[in-house]
Amino acid sequence: MIITKSSLPRRTFLRGMGATLALPLLDAMVPAGTALAKTAAKPSPRLGFIYIPNGANMAQWTPAGDGGPLALSRSLKPLEKVRDHVIIPTGLDHRQAEAWGDGNGEHSRASAVWLNGVHPKRTEGADVEAGTTADQIAAAALGQETPLPSLELALENSFVVGNCDNGYSCVYTNTFAWRTPTTPLPMEHNPRVVFERLFGEGGTEAQRVARLQDDRSILDAVREDMARLDRTLGAADRSRVTQYLDAVREIERRIRRSEAQSGWSGRWASPSRSTSTPG
Repeated sequence: MIITKSSLPRRTFLRGMGATLALPLLDAMVPAGTALAKTAAKPSPRLGFIYIPNGANMAQWTPAGDGGPLALSRSLKPLEKVRDHVIIPTGLDHRQAEAWGDGNGEHSRASAVWLNGVHPKRTEGADVEAGTTADQIAAAALGQETPLPSLELALENSFVVGNCDNGYSCVYTNTFAWRTPTTPLPMEHNPRVVFERLFGEGGTEAQRVARLQDDRSILDAVREDMARLDRTLGAADRSRVTQYLDAVREIERRIRRSEAQSGWSGRWASPSRSTSTPG
């Protein structure tokens, strides 16, 4: 007999009071059978854009030569192990980031143009306008298969208002992601808020806040659901889940340490009140 239906849905979540935790791909989620057992479930594609606001030393960044095996430059040496999967475009230029009669304001235009190639409207008011960015075009297609279509992250707080750069609104320097030509997406720099958006959406808002105030791990909140799942999994899947949960707990530990060092802890009320884009 050939079994063609997987025993565990791919979108299985561990749920508890104030927490929802997605699971990694398990053998139990792959259709079973003599012909299908070796067929892996189709993974969701991911796409990431990383913006370097102060640029790079191009003499140390650009690979030498043209064609042939990739000769990594000094700055790109950390990519040595994956060099066969790396493409380094060179000779590109964003002409729409130039002034075009709008005077100075290169910092604002650089971030606003980076992912859309559209010259931003020079304004100090709320009537900002640029262009839908590549990340959001991709999110509209790829994000349909993920809990959050997109995440906009930053390393430091840049939520300033008013005129930031020679007549350009601070909106242009606060983000490089635009859902529409008139809808910029705020960036989130607090790792706790990001973690809660990814894992802490279960239960009510009051339950999530209570868990955070008690400083309980998200894994404690889903302990009962984990125990029930564990009884249904094979040895390989149990090992995979354990490794995954250990990684989640390590992330929590690093976030708590970061909060202790930066004074973030207790300074925000609820992940549902985050200014970060909902994706």
